[in-house]
Amino acid sequence: MPIRIYKKTSAGRRNASVNQYAEVTKTTPEKSLLKPKSKTGGRNHHGVITQQSIGGGAKQRYRKIDFARSIVDKTATVIGIEYDPNRSCNIALVRYEDGLLSYIIAPVGLTDGDTVLASQSPIEPKVGNVMPLKLIPAGFNVHNVELVPGRGGQLCRSAGAYARLTNKEGKWATLVFPSGEIRQVSVNCRATIGQVGNTDHQLVKLGKAGRNRHKGVRPHTRGVAKNHHDHPMGGGDGRSKGNRAPSSKTGVLSKGGRTRQRGKASSKRIIRRRVSKRYGQLTV
Repeated sequence: MPIRIYKKTSAGRRNASVNQYAEVTKTTPEKSLLKPKSKTGGRNHHGVITQQSIGGGAKQRYRKIDFARSIVDKTATVIGIEYDPNRSCNIALVRYEDGLLSYIIAPVGLTDGDTVLASQSPIEPKVGNVMPLKLIPAGFNVHNVELVPGRGGQLCRSAGAYARLTNKEGKWATLVFPSGEIRQVSVNCRATIGQVGNTDHQLVKLGKAGRNRHKGVRPHTRGVAKNHHDHPMGGGDGRSKGNRAPSSKTGVLSKGGRTRQRGKASSKRIIRRRVSKRYGQLTV
């Protein structure tokens, strides 16, 4: 059972669940692929807090992951599947034919001893292999998709994420995402076959504040509880919202507002925007 629910021995355990990490087979990270990761406490280079409710948390080391799958036409063997504290998905440690070690995103079904290959030419479309979209058969699920050829994977990298390749026409390939968004990317962009692993990540419930503190999340004060000069939702007699839509401290709308930068070059390649399930409207 990937998600474990314990007996209700306390108030924190009552609503908590734990990920068993059934896919993980290797518990010690590769030292040569680690680098230090310093904490900011939500502050910028001036020491000014720019992100609220950030601080503390367990110490972490960053894992160097090859999102671009830069080593091509060399077979790599999976040594183990590891937990990565810096992302929701698991990662796989692979060894290439020449002995080089590398981390890649671990898709569903990839286990120890399996082989993966990245190439610019046609190869077997099995889980973990990387090819340009023009060589991947339509109908396949892909992840770690490039937005610009050669830049490295940027789309569908979190736990359980995938995009379905539905159509290829000319120099553009059409991808359909679970959010409902339909987007075009260049057929020369590379993608990895399969769905990102650790699909049960979204089912975990922390259950108590202490587990959030381990993640570096501090207590958060509601906007309506602040003074009017500290937050747009603050001030007033009682719990008054001032008859305005919920927003952040800087005035950005919290529910259904525009979050995408206007005039982005890639916006013209979005055929259909994702739909907010809660409010039944397009999110842009």
